[in-house]
Amino acid sequence: MAAPSPKRAWRRTRSRRASARGAEPTPAPFVVGVNRSGTTLLRMMLDAHPELTIPPETHFVPELIEAAEGRDPTPEALLATITRQREWGDFGLTGEELLERFRAIEPLNAGDALRAFYSAYAERAGKPRWGEKTPIYVKSMRKIERALPEARFVHVIRDGRDVALSIRDRAVKEHPIDRIAERWVRRITRAREQAKRLRRYEEIRYESLILETRPTLERICAQLELPWDDAVLDYHRQSAVRLEEMRRELPEDGRRTTLSVERRMATHARTTEKPDPKRVSRWREAMSRSDRELFESIAGPLLAELGYAVGDGPGTEPREEGRR
Repeated sequence: MAAPSPKRAWRRTRSRRASARGAEPTPAPFVVGVNRSGTTLLRMMLDAHPELTIPPETHFVPELIEAAEGRDPTPEALLATITRQREWGDFGLTGEELLERFRAIEPLNAGDALRAFYSAYAERAGKPRWGEKTPIYVKSMRKIERALPEARFVHVIRDGRDVALSIRDRAVKEHPIDRIAERWVRRITRAREQAKRLRRYEEIRYESLILETRPTLERICAQLELPWDDAVLDYHRQSAVRLEEMRRELPEDGRRTTLSVERRMATHARTTEKPDPKRVSRWREAMSRSDRELFESIAGPLLAELGYAVGDGPGTEPREEGRR
C-alpha cells in the first residue's frame, strides 16, 4: 500500500493530537451583519494582521455543512458546493488541491472540510490563522458553530438609517426605505435571538470602529487571542491590493444578478481610506425627513434599544453585547 501524502499524514496526525489533548482549536473570527454595516471594513482591519487572513465572501458554508451532514457525503460532493459558487474564482485555489485535502479527512465531516478550505487559503496568503466574512451568515450562526466550535461571531451593527443611505448610494435599482428598515430589523433581531444559544458572540458598532478604532480593535484582538499589532490600524495601505483578487465579474446565478468589476470595486472603495468620522450619523443631514420618519416608524424601537437617537432625541450610548 502506498504511503499517505505528507498533507494527508499531517491531517491525520494533527486530528489525533488535538483529540488526545482535548484542546480547542484556535479562535476563528466570523464577521457577520447586515450589508453595508462595516463588515468589509472590519475584514480588512483584521486581515492586515500578520497572523490572520480572511478571504472574500464565500457564500457556500451553510450548503457545505448540509451536504456533509447528509447521507454518504463524498469529497467530490463537498467540493462541488464550493466550486459552483460564483465567488469560487476569488480564492486563488484549485479544485484538485481542495479535493486532495478533503480525501484526507477520515471520517469526512463539515468542520474539517471547512478547516481544509480556510487553511488552504491561509497557506496561500502565508499566514497561520484564518477567519471569515460573509454578512448573510448572520442567519446561520448556530449551524456554523455546530460544525466549527472555534467560531467567534463578530456581529457588526450600524445605525440603520446610515445603512439605508449606503445601500442607496451603491444600488443600481430602487430600494424602498421601508424594505430596508424591515430587513435591518429582521436580521438584527434574528441574530440576537440566535446569540442567546451561542458560545461566543460579540456585537461591535460600526460607529466604534470609526470613532474609537484602536480600543475597539484591541478588544476584538484580545477576544480572538490575537496579539496586538499596529498593522491593523494601517489596513488601508494594503486594502487596494487585497481587493485585486475580486477584480472579476460575478455572473448571474439564478439568485443574484450579474455584478460587474466596476461595481465590485466601487462597493468596497472606502476600505482603501482611513476611518472617516463623517460616515457616522450621515442620516442627520443626508436623509430626507420623510424617509427618516418612515424608517423610524418601522425600526424606531430597535434603534432605541441599541442606543441610537430616534426623532429629535439625543439617544444614549450605543450598547455592545457579547458572550466571551
